[in-house]
Amino acid sequence: MENKLTKNIFFSLGLKIFSSLKDHEELTLSLVGEETNYLRFNKAKVRQSLHLIQGNINLNFTSQEKTCSWSIPFQQDLEQTLEKMTTALGHLRTEAASLPKDPFLVKTQNNGPYEKDHEGTLPPDDELVHSILYPGKDLDLVGIYSGGRNIRANMNSKGQKQWFSTTNFLVDFSLYDAVQNAVKGYYGGQLWDQESYNQKISQAKEQLELMKRPRKKVSRGSYRTYFAPAAVSEILTMMSWGGVSAASFKKSESALGPLANNKKSLSPKFSLLEDFKLGLCPPFNEYGELSNDTIPLIENGQLKNLLTNSKTAKEYDLKSNGANQSEGLRSPLIKTGGLKKENILKTLGTGLYLSNLHYLNWSDMRGGRMTGMTRFACFWVEDGKIVAPIEDLRFDESLYNFWGEQLVGLTNFSETFPEPGTYSQRGVGGVNVPGMIVENFSFTL
Repeated sequence: MENKLTKNIFFSLGLKIFSSLKDHEELTLSLVGEETNYLRFNKAKVRQSLHLIQGNINLNFTSQEKTCSWSIPFQQDLEQTLEKMTTALGHLRTEAASLPKDPFLVKTQNNGPYEKDHEGTLPPDDELVHSILYPGKDLDLVGIYSGGRNIRANMNSKGQKQWFSTTNFLVDFSLYDAVQNAVKGYYGGQLWDQESYNQKISQAKEQLELMKRPRKKVSRGSYRTYFAPAAVSEILTMMSWGGVSAASFKKSESALGPLANNKKSLSPKFSLLEDFKLGLCPPFNEYGELSNDTIPLIENGQLKNLLTNSKTAKEYDLKSNGANQSEGLRSPLIKTGGLKKENILKTLGTGLYLSNLHYLNWSDMRGGRMTGMTRFACFWVEDGKIVAPIEDLRFDESLYNFWGEQLVGLTNFSETFPEPGTYSQRGVGGVNVPGMIVENFSFTL
């Protein structure tokens, strides 16, 4: 999807369809587009290769305080797409006539212009297979590579024009041995560096060798625990499920409710913010409302903001900060600490080293307590040395403990994990997080 041409066609389409609106009608157009190379592989061999160019335009229609939406595929052919948009507009008029008025309607307005293209570097197309597979050529290397340009744009009948594109990649891979021991790894970002990727594969190889040792059954209890960045990213993802939402707080359902009400506290070592400078997703939401480049959420353990969209702001008489409809995290960053990579095992001492987690859920959302399981390359450590892989464990712990007084430290490095979702199209967003060591982390079975 050629960047400049797509931009020109999209804005031209908008101007044409807006000219057919009636006085009491308003329309917002949102574009979701991508140009992506996908590569699926196992046993270090290509099983599926795909170069995909696609896009969809969503039409959000408002008339006399009623609103509804329609989606159509986007094509480079201006006339064909315009014809489909005109047909969709007719459907929307019919549907809106039968709807009740929306008491919390977000009125269409011009939120200002925005245009940003985040450039990146990807493996050359003619070297893609070699770049991904050669470092694991002698292993059962399994996974998917997705890389290319993602586009998000919108414009409305009030004159708003906004455009965002980003080029990034993600290699989501696993290594398996002959008895199906497995190690999982990620390499993602905007600037491909072959040496960094090779190091990721090398680290996974070393962990796979460790997985051959007899597994240790760890009894339920509380242990000093290191969470690698991939594990921290899984924990942080839970905060989008009612953790940082202003609407959830107003409904007394927020995991940060005790922090907001000064009933519990977090460690001064812990800071969380939305950082759109990462280039993972646009700073504008579905309505075209622009967020600041950064939104501090928790700063040195103190709550600064909750994510608030316009509907929540109108319903509860709050000020919107440009959050999306779900009031979830889009581009979160946890600030790093001072723990060096070479000192992780020494600082951990005796305890657990967790590379990955899965099956996370809230066990008590209002209390900030979550549960989940260890997964792939998790180890028992004694006196700063990895001793054995562990059998799977389930944890149940409060964020007011592991991000509170039990937080020993955060690493001085972080990793970026672009959004891995590819349902219908490649997602935007992601996280940037360090690793962390926690004292007395609770495992229930």
